[in-house]
Amino acid sequence: MTPPLRIGIAGLGTVGMGVAEILTKHTDLLASRAGRRIAITAVSARSQRDRGLDLSTYAFEADPVALATRDDVDLVIEVMGGEDGPAKATVEAALASGKHVVTANKALMARHGIALAELAERHDVALRFEAGVAGGIPVVKALTEGLAANEITRVMGVMNGTCNYILTEMEKTGADYADVLKDAQDLGYAEADPAFDVGGMDAAQKLALLTATAFGTAVDIDDLKVEGIEKITLTDILYARDMGYRIKLLGVARAAGNAVEARMQPCLVPASSPIGQLESVTNMVVIEGDFIGQTVYQGPGAGAGPTGSAVVADVIDIARGLTLPSFGQPVAALAKREIASLGTPATYYLRLSLEDRPGTLAQVAKALGSHGISINQMRQTEHEGEAAPVLIVTHACLRTDLDAALGEIEGQDICKTTPIAYRIEIV
Repeated sequence: MTPPLRIGIAGLGTVGMGVAEILTKHTDLLASRAGRRIAITAVSARSQRDRGLDLSTYAFEADPVALATRDDVDLVIEVMGGEDGPAKATVEAALASGKHVVTANKALMARHGIALAELAERHDVALRFEAGVAGGIPVVKALTEGLAANEITRVMGVMNGTCNYILTEMEKTGADYADVLKDAQDLGYAEADPAFDVGGMDAAQKLALLTATAFGTAVDIDDLKVEGIEKITLTDILYARDMGYRIKLLGVARAAGNAVEARMQPCLVPASSPIGQLESVTNMVVIEGDFIGQTVYQGPGAGAGPTGSAVVADVIDIARGLTLPSFGQPVAALAKREIASLGTPATYYLRLSLEDRPGTLAQVAKALGSHGISINQMRQTEHEGEAAPVLIVTHACLRTDLDAALGEIEGQDICKTTPIAYRIEIV
C-alpha cells in the first residue's frame, strides 16, 4: 500500500488555514483522487493561538525552517509570504532536504523562482506555485499541461482584484478614485497601505511568472514596465466608455522576435470583450496559442478557499507522482531572452486639453504627423471656458514616437495640461 504523503504547513494565516481546512474536510475525497492519503503532520506559525480549526494533533514548530527539515514531512506548503526572510529560507531548506514544495508566494517566485527551480531539480523534487498566479484559476497548469502542444503567442489578463474593483466601481457609481479606494479598504478588498496593489506590483509579480512559464524564459521582475492605477481619473473612464472601451490594469506578455514584450499598465480594452466585461474583484487570464487560438480563464484571484484550492491541487499532483519542472521545462532549457516593454506598435487613446481658438487642431495634427502618427478618430467634447477637451484615437504607432509628439504638443502654448495617453489593447 502506498504510504501517505505527509504535509507540513508553514504559515497559518488566511491561506494556510484555507489549506488546512480543505485537507481535513476532504480527506477521503483527496485520497481517492490522489491514489494515496494526504496527511498533515506538522504546522508552523508565530503562535499557537486558536484559529477556529483544531490543529492540536499536529506537531508544532515555531521555526518554519525546522518544520522544513522534519523527518515526518515529505512536502512543505509555504504560505507565509515575503520574497526573502523566513519564506525563502524555509523553501531552500525543504528543497535541499529532498522535500517537495508547494507555495502560494508570488513575490518569492518572481524574485528567486529560477534559482529555486534549479535547486528543486538538483534534488529531484517538485516546486509548484499555481496558487501564486491568479488565485484559484488554474493558469499555470493550463500552460504547462493543457496547452503544452502550442507555441504561446500572447498572455494577458486582469490579475489584481483590488484594482479591478476600483475601476469598475468608479465607472458604475461615478465616484472618484480616492472615495472608491476607501470603500475597497472598508470592504477588505484593499490593505490599509494599498500601494502594492494599486501600484501594479502585485499583478506584475504574477505576470513575471506567467511570462517565464509561457515563453520559457528567465524573467527579472525589475525588467518589467509597471504602472498602477493611481492616476486614472473618472473623466477618462467615462470618456473611454463613451467610445466603446473600458480601462483595466492589464498585464500583457507577447512574443516579439527574439525578445518578449511584457508590461503591466492601465489599458483601454473593447467593452464587448471578455476582459472588458469583467466586473468587481474577479480575475481573468487570456492565453493565445498558435494551434488552440484564444482561451479564457476566469475566477476568484484571492481568498482562503480559492487560493487554498490551488495549493491543494498542486499537492494532489505531487501525490500522484506528477513532478513537472516548475516552469514547464528544465531550468537549463529556459532561454535568455530580452524583456522589452514598449517594442510593438499599438493604437492609443489620447486626451488633450487645448486652447479653444482656430488652428489648434491643425497644430496637434502637424505635431503627430511629424512623428509618423496618424489619427483614426478625433472628438471634441462640450466644454466651458478657454480649455477644450479633445479625444484622439491614433492608428498603430510606437510609444517612443508618440511620447516625442506629445512632448512637442505639451511645449506649445495651445496645450493647457499634460496630455493623457493610454494604450488600446485588442483582446
